[in-house]
Amino acid sequence: MKYSNGGWLVKEGFEVDYAAHIYDARLTEDQLTLYAPFNYTAHKGATLDGGMLTIELTSPRADIIGVKMYHHKGSVNKGPNFQLHTEESKVQIEETDQHWLFSSGKLRASITKGENLTIAFQHGDRQLTASRPRSKAYLKDDKGQMHISEQLTIDVGELIYGLGERFSAFIKNGQTVDIWNEDGGTGTEQTYKNIPFYLSNRGYGVFVNSPDKVSLEVGSEKVSRVQFSVPGESMEYFIIAGETLKEVLTNYTELTGKPSLPPAWSFGLWLSTSFLTDYDETTVTSFVDGMEERDIPLEVFHFDCLWMKEYEWCNFVWDERMFPQPKAMLTRLKAKGLKICVWINPYVGQKSPMFDEGMAGGYFLKRENGDVWQWDKWQAGLAVIDFTNPEAVTWYTDKLRGLMGMGVDSFKTDFGERIPTDVVYHNGANADKMHNYYAYLYNEVVFNLLKEVRGESEAVLFARSASVGSQKFPVHWGGDCTSDYPSMAESLRAGLSFGLSGFGFWSHDIGGFEAGCSPDLYKRWTQFGLLSSHSRYHGSWEYKVPWLYGEEAVEVTREFTKLKLRLMPYLMKQASLSVVQGIPMMRAMVLEFPEDPATHQLDRQYMLGDDLLVAPIFSEEGQVDFYVPEGKWTNYLTNESHEGKRWYRETYDYQTLPLLARPNSLIVEGNNDSQAEYDYTEGITVHAFEIDGTAQVEITDKLGVTQANVTIIKTETGYHISSDTLKQYTVLFRNRKGLKLHDGTKGTECPLGTKIDVGNYQIEISE
Repeated sequence: MKYSNGGWLVKEGFEVDYAAHIYDARLTEDQLTLYAPFNYTAHKGATLDGGMLTIELTSPRADIIGVKMYHHKGSVNKGPNFQLHTEESKVQIEETDQHWLFSSGKLRASITKGENLTIAFQHGDRQLTASRPRSKAYLKDDKGQMHISEQLTIDVGELIYGLGERFSAFIKNGQTVDIWNEDGGTGTEQTYKNIPFYLSNRGYGVFVNSPDKVSLEVGSEKVSRVQFSVPGESMEYFIIAGETLKEVLTNYTELTGKPSLPPAWSFGLWLSTSFLTDYDETTVTSFVDGMEERDIPLEVFHFDCLWMKEYEWCNFVWDERMFPQPKAMLTRLKAKGLKICVWINPYVGQKSPMFDEGMAGGYFLKRENGDVWQWDKWQAGLAVIDFTNPEAVTWYTDKLRGLMGMGVDSFKTDFGERIPTDVVYHNGANADKMHNYYAYLYNEVVFNLLKEVRGESEAVLFARSASVGSQKFPVHWGGDCTSDYPSMAESLRAGLSFGLSGFGFWSHDIGGFEAGCSPDLYKRWTQFGLLSSHSRYHGSWEYKVPWLYGEEAVEVTREFTKLKLRLMPYLMKQASLSVVQGIPMMRAMVLEFPEDPATHQLDRQYMLGDDLLVAPIFSEEGQVDFYVPEGKWTNYLTNESHEGKRWYRETYDYQTLPLLARPNSLIVEGNNDSQAEYDYTEGITVHAFEIDGTAQVEITDKLGVTQANVTIIKTETGYHISSDTLKQYTVLFRNRKGLKLHDGTKGTECPLGTKIDVGNYQIEISE
């Protein structure tokens, strides 16, 4: 929200008071409370007839400092509130002649005494950001609404990222961002997943702890400030530090929740009926059989909206005109090794038999006069489930439980963004704050049911809306994109922003959601989609089975699906890192290489885990510009070398793209390219790239638990290769030669020049 008129004035209709100085302070063992009147208080008489901000500094965890500011403390907190995971943090509070100092871990806040109130944040020897004079404000907007506002400095060369899954420019400097979930597609500044957390390339994050409409001006009102405001009488924000950007994300997700580990099968290929296509059991069977006949492994089949009757979304009853025997159909599909996903949302159209049930039970959001809140968008007479009502939750989940009893394994939890604010909740929660928070409750309810029925290790959603903490309920996908290259690129930008907002797993509609996908786009988006954390074909009016886009599309789909399945040992290890560390599988380059300024603005390439660089192709010509960090990188598909610290412009066919392996990395491939879930330690191949010194790789099982290690040490005379538990595996020195090992437990010396017989050919270990 902008309230300034240039550098000195205030916009017409606004009233603003600024905290002028710290008049007094109160210290306890774990909290520093500061009293900051709006006018400089030079004598006791000046304490009359004036307001103040009270500022509380606390620490919910080490290396995190919370700053809470309030004007009138007596406002009732009706909730909702984000669920924070706090732990006892030892803080130090000191007073000097010039400052109050508040420290947690290596993070310190320094607050000036006297005029020109400044709070500066420092991590170790690094200055992070500061709240300068005339930054902390209590204001009335031109509609009479009160707000608390803060400004934090942006330094020269500082870049701001995150704030959820945003389709606008990757770097947020210069943007106005309102944290308000909306269903606007992927081509506008609106977004389905708004997260009031931003990350700076200077190595810190800022989390505004409010589910309300947080409004941010990121260098867009004061060009050297991030300004953020919250409606009401109070605001709390946290400065989150760490030694690296990854550690900042780790600390943020320690506070707000770590991502859950999706089941291994969810990383395989998902195929959807698409949205408005005409389909029945015969259509579904033809798609599944068509994939099998073309040797394209399929892991999940998804039924979109029209598995239910039109006008009755949701009724949670199969449309008997299209699916006369749904349980038998699902049994046949599951006998083919498939998992089943069905589309749901938290709305009930008036034609649905569930409407009368919900109205009678009091399960819907209501207007102040007690009427059910309804409108005619999406479905005629639509009502919204009130998930703050425990009885409504039981009613809703019992419907889903019945579907799971028929064989459904997962739910696509669509919608959850268009949540009204002129309503009354069962638990009395603040309706404005519930607008964003509703996405958390909705997905939590469904995810918890999946855990209860299928087990924690089998629970996975395909969710569109999100709020703070929703990372605990993966997977999320990018929403309604158009079928063109700009939309493919905006989807990637959004996914990278989402990953920098604390979310580990993300997907998108391969080929675009809206109609108009060309064979060229289908093949390029397929490459990108199958080198994403999760992979799903989906559309609106168009089927997305590959043979409709030509025989070459079939080949590309087969090739990249099988590649992803072979890479499952690598991917599951990276997934386990996402869970433990709170870092995304698809990482913006700045997250992996913050020391390289050339990576800080890159938004058309990413790291898939620690060791694979992916640069999707966004042009019909097959041309792509990409940057390679320091070292000698190897194309995983072609074995071509790329020297680092430089840009490349290259052209690729549909079977290849820049998929580069990091130097001194070991990437494990499994021995199965027909399914995602198998024994990742049996008959594996370890691909070794530009080994220099010691390289080690952990191999996990399908639950992300480490089962084995492989180590390669380069010596002056050759290589020493060993494993702690594996009995048989293959090591391939990419760009060099290969060696098959049969007793990894003892370790094997491989002197340079050694010739070994492997099968029908002889290899030599050489430089």
